[in-house]
Amino acid sequence: MAPKLVALLSVLPAALALNNGLAITPQMGWNTWNHFGCGIDQDTIVSAAQALISNGLDKLGYNYVLVDDCWQADARDPSTGAPVEDKSKFPNGIKAVADQVHSLGLKFGIYSSAGTYTCGGKFGSLGYEDIDAQTYASWGVDYLKYDNCYNEGRAGTPQISYERFNNMSQALNATGRPILYSMCNWGEDGPWNFAVNIANSWRISGDIYDNFDRYDDRCPCTSMLDCKLPGFICAMSRIIDFSAPLGQKAGKGHWNDLDMLEIGNGGMTYDEYVTHFSMWALVKSPLILGNDITNMSNETKEIITNDAIIAVNQDSGGSAASRIWKRALPEGGDIQLWAGSLVNYHFVFAVMNTSPKNQTIDISLLDVFNDQGKVFGSGTFTISDLWQKDSSGNWGTTVGNFQGKMTVSVKTHATRVFMAVPASMAAVRQEL
Repeated sequence: MAPKLVALLSVLPAALALNNGLAITPQMGWNTWNHFGCGIDQDTIVSAAQALISNGLDKLGYNYVLVDDCWQADARDPSTGAPVEDKSKFPNGIKAVADQVHSLGLKFGIYSSAGTYTCGGKFGSLGYEDIDAQTYASWGVDYLKYDNCYNEGRAGTPQISYERFNNMSQALNATGRPILYSMCNWGEDGPWNFAVNIANSWRISGDIYDNFDRYDDRCPCTSMLDCKLPGFICAMSRIIDFSAPLGQKAGKGHWNDLDMLEIGNGGMTYDEYVTHFSMWALVKSPLILGNDITNMSNETKEIITNDAIIAVNQDSGGSAASRIWKRALPEGGDIQLWAGSLVNYHFVFAVMNTSPKNQTIDISLLDVFNDQGKVFGSGTFTISDLWQKDSSGNWGTTVGNFQGKMTVSVKTHATRVFMAVPASMAAVRQEL
């Protein structure tokens, strides 16, 4: 065999390492961090798992229960180097909690960092990837969120970041247990370019902040394409801006992660949270709840259980919506049109208003169907509003047939989301 072919074959296992069969559609679940921070224990986790069931969230696809930072003891096992849980928080051990979660028909996840310490100051996994992965597998872990704090400067180029995060990817695969790998390196070094073959998802920006549009110097970048300091305290609508050019990198088994959802944590209005949920769904971000699901308002539950919006996120086509245009408004903010394709000639589009005033605008269907071409876009479409309920109480009521344009009114900081189907196809379905 030729030396060059031998060399190529020797790297193929690494290149194909992500073939774990997971996250064929964006993962859904709940995580401790946004609401509880370090204030967690085994009862927090089990209660949340039970609440996923009692609220029917599991039936909508929310099936991962994720323990974030601060589950760890002060130090590793001194004799083996294995990770150890904080027994004051998890007296029965992590495995017992995982077993309880599994007994409910749910999946269990855990957290670490590709650094010497986690962001909360606990021990990290840098240099301990193999033993940590093996321990997680023995505990029954199904998901790893892997952070980027205290990375010893091992970043600055895609190659350096790739090697550090790939070490854990290889270690997880070596366990033989399918473990969803959620990279959390904040968009540093452009993970959408190097993580496709090693992770099921990757964070694209600094940490989300429960606010619609407030600027903070700790999240200084205006674009993630050449961002040198992703930071944190990133307002929700800024992260949507960051995501706009990156949808082309998302696909089955590998997704752009816009961070965990803040819906229900109190920092935004109902309409702002509708925008939050809608846009995360359209760009195919993982939908990971971050509120206290044991104590939710009816408004919060209404948003996170909109099965028509969830269906857009979980569409088997795996195609993220793209921003067609963004137009600045005299009063500040802008209005944006996003559009994407779904399976079976279904299409979705959204009109988002970030301005301080309500807006009414004519939307050209040629813009909506820009990618499908002028002939297709000139047709007649049956359009449904995915944030309105029909007479049976189901999300997604038909608002009419449209050709050429559609007039849309959008409240301040709100987003309207529509499903479009060629009218001829819609008529055939009604006859059937």
